[in-house]
Amino acid sequence: MKVRDYLPEDFATLCEIDRRCFPPGIAYSPEDIEVALLEPGSFVVVGVEGPRICGFILARRERGDRAHIITIDVLKEYRRSGLGTMLLEEAHRRLGNARVILEVAVDNPAAIAFYKKHGYVTVRRLKAYYLDRDDAWQMQKNLATDKNG
Repeated sequence: MKVRDYLPEDFATLCEIDRRCFPPGIAYSPEDIEVALLEPGSFVVVGVEGPRICGFILARRERGDRAHIITIDVLKEYRRSGLGTMLLEEAHRRLGNARVILEVAVDNPAAIAFYKKHGYVTVRRLKAYYLDRDDAWQMQKNLATDKNG
């Protein structure tokens, strides 16, 4: 397993992986992914095993010291392989000393545990965040504090 930069020819595979990782209505549409990729400061890192894309992370450096993990998707058969950690660590490296936020469904204990393991803390509950009905936790990690402390 290794990580590499996103290539335009990866787009359809990323859309398919997102559809496999999240239920309808929560998975991003191809248009949503395209718009996110065009936002200033956005980047994608893909995880590969040989030629196969097994997962990816889409993140964005925002104004000032803020950054956002938009999505991290790892195919089911590659979860708990270390790929998610590789993707997250590479995104952190590229985001520098940012304060990173992300959202995770309150009923996804595996993802919550993953983020906590990587130093994220719960900031607040976002009511009806998914599909205008399901709550999410907003989580945060200050990379500057993590690197300097």
